[in-house]
Amino acid sequence: MTESSRNLKGILILFHFHSLVAADGVQLRCFGNRQNCTNLEIPKNNLENTSDSVLLLLPINDLPLMPGVLKRMKREWVIPPISIPENDRGPYPKYVVKLKSSNNNKVAVTYKISGPGADRPPERIFNVNEQSGVIYLKEPLDREKRAKYTLLANALCEGVKIEEPMELVINVIDQNDNFPEFTENLFNGRVNESADVGEPIIKVTAEDKDEPETDNAILRYKIRSQVPEMPLKDMFAINPVSGWISLRAGELDRESYPEYKLIVEAADMEGKGLTATCTVIIIINDSNDHAPQFTVTFMSTEVSENEVGVEVASLLVTDMDQLGSPNSNTKYSIIKGNEGGAFNITTGQNKMEGIIRTAKELDFESIPVFILLVVATNEAPFSGPVSTSTATVTVTVVDKNETPVFSSPEVHVSISENVKIGTTLAKLTAKDPDSARKQRISYEIYKDPGRWLRIDNTGSVTVKNIMDRESQHVRDNKYKVLILAYDVDAIPATGTSTLVVSLLDVNDNLPVIIQRKVSLCNIDPLPARLDIMDLDGPGHAGPFTVELPKRHKMNWTISISSTTDVVALAPKRHLSLGDYTVVMHIYDVGKLSQDSTINVELCQCKGAVDTCFISTSDRYLDIPSHTNPVLGAVFGVLLILLLLLLLRRRNRAAKDVPLLENLPRDNIIYYNEEGGGEEDQNYDLSQLHRECDNHPDVISTVVFPTVQSCPGYHFQIQVNEEIGRFIEDNLQATNTDPTAPPFDSLLVFDYAGGGSEVNSLSSINSTDSDEDQDFQSLGHWGPKFSRLADLCKDSSEDDDDDDDDNDDDDDSKTLPGKTEWV
Repeated sequence: MTESSRNLKGILILFHFHSLVAADGVQLRCFGNRQNCTNLEIPKNNLENTSDSVLLLLPINDLPLMPGVLKRMKREWVIPPISIPENDRGPYPKYVVKLKSSNNNKVAVTYKISGPGADRPPERIFNVNEQSGVIYLKEPLDREKRAKYTLLANALCEGVKIEEPMELVINVIDQNDNFPEFTENLFNGRVNESADVGEPIIKVTAEDKDEPETDNAILRYKIRSQVPEMPLKDMFAINPVSGWISLRAGELDRESYPEYKLIVEAADMEGKGLTATCTVIIIINDSNDHAPQFTVTFMSTEVSENEVGVEVASLLVTDMDQLGSPNSNTKYSIIKGNEGGAFNITTGQNKMEGIIRTAKELDFESIPVFILLVVATNEAPFSGPVSTSTATVTVTVVDKNETPVFSSPEVHVSISENVKIGTTLAKLTAKDPDSARKQRISYEIYKDPGRWLRIDNTGSVTVKNIMDRESQHVRDNKYKVLILAYDVDAIPATGTSTLVVSLLDVNDNLPVIIQRKVSLCNIDPLPARLDIMDLDGPGHAGPFTVELPKRHKMNWTISISSTTDVVALAPKRHLSLGDYTVVMHIYDVGKLSQDSTINVELCQCKGAVDTCFISTSDRYLDIPSHTNPVLGAVFGVLLILLLLLLLRRRNRAAKDVPLLENLPRDNIIYYNEEGGGEEDQNYDLSQLHRECDNHPDVISTVVFPTVQSCPGYHFQIQVNEEIGRFIEDNLQATNTDPTAPPFDSLLVFDYAGGGSEVNSLSSINSTDSDEDQDFQSLGHWGPKFSRLADLCKDSSEDDDDDDDDNDDDDDSKTLPGKTEWV
């Protein structure tokens, strides 16, 4: 190349062309001759077209890219891509290309190839003659396994590289050697029998392994057969390109032809080449195009009146649509004859049965016959116009004996609780709904807890026993009685009504203190709070008035709260420890009064009672003074017994005095009688007989209950009443009757009469031995005998010691102190 040529910016080159493709630049695929083909991109602005040649102005820098242009290249190493058809039948090995180095005439050249298909998997498909440089193909190629092989060719001299490696590309030319293959052997599709024409159903897909976008892989579809060919031969169509199958005719009938079987073919070469087939199953989905039909369209039945929820009739239907689906499941309506809502109809469990039941009580006297018109439809709406089916059901109402009906289920009356026996409270009347039956109605009291009322055949209710508002059978001043009315049918029907009697209160109960015993401290005591109870209602109970008898006012004081009906009781002065009895006069608002007795225990404490402590001696010494006569008599008897025992022991010890054994011991000496001197008196046991011996000068007091609420006794058994129930009711009334004897009594023990029913006290035997007596057992009789046991024990010890100093004993140490008795 000369110096002048180096200064050129470009050079014009004229090429004869074989292929010229326009793009952003011009791609010259083959130039010169067909033996020198390569790829070269040349800018468009450097291109001038002639009729049969291309004139190029190339930059100098681009000249090395041009093989054989201006710069000498090694033509033997410029090898274009080689194309070999697949499945070539040979013979093999088959000549592919020959390699030749420019140094072949200078040195001994050895040729080698490398890459996939040569020395890498898949190996030994290609090999080269190391001396001649000819490359051979040893076996047929398969484009579907490998579409292109890229090899590197090397020229060596005694193992030394004398040329740069050259890339050799071998393309495998596709042949139509693969059949189409469907993605599935069996395709399943569904279509409603009411579907419109042209509605797509299912798409079939096939694939071809040949080279895409070539005729070898371009597929076309068609339907080869249809089974059954009813009602038309061509019920379905297929898009030959996409494979979508659609409905071609709109005459599907699932009930006749529920399923179709299609054979679909796919062929390459745009439908002219290799083929494959698949099966398509098309299931026809049910549409609600049939209405249910009654098996019986006329029916007659009977039903008793006054029965709710009973089955009247059962209607069956058939349906040609798919069983168990909403298209065949039925629902029913009564469209005529049920204007009053006397019946309802529901679907049975099998969904093909309509059951008619009574929705309310039927009245034979009002409507004896019903004619019902029933229509059946499906759960799903109809897919098109259909003719529905109807059935007519005639229901005859059967007359039965109905219960008498009271004019009111509950009757209220008000009356005073002390209403006179025989007073009419109310008149309850009932009517018999059976107008066709002329029957007499009778009445009866079914539930009368207090047995206070009676009813006659006219329904008039009267009082038969005294009523008591404070009775346990009365709740909230109301006394409820259940009245029955029944007819005279062979099987009587009974109606009921409730008579509610509101009892008006009268002042017939006395006030009383609830507490019977209280405890107080003897030092600064807190008053005892006593509650007043009066069973009467407001207006006849409080406010209450409380008074103390004159004999208690000197020791006790009381106060009452008008709002709480609580009485406060407290000692008025300091009292000795012990038990006291306090009587109170209590008046209600109507000035009815009653005495209430309270037992007060006075304890050794201060303020409020926590633990009550009273010594034994205190209990003896602090007894109220008015009990002296009684206690004096009791202790006198006990002392006489003690003296008799001591005398007997002394008589046994002094055997030289035989006259002492004959002393009388059958009398009790009466010491506390004033005037007249001492006299032996026999004890009069008749005082224990509670006024049975007619002693007017001695009175025993019978204490009746303070609250007297006499229960209702049943003096005569009622009609149809069980004798066991009659006895049980009277027994319960007796057990709960506070006015029934025996009553609490105050008996007199200190009266000594003129004659005694007891001949002698000699039945009280003393011991015959001289052994010491165990008087401590007297302590088991109670605290009042403990002191006596101590006295007897001291006396026995004095006898054993023969101590004469006891002649001057002080009686005040052994006799009881001053006591009072209430």
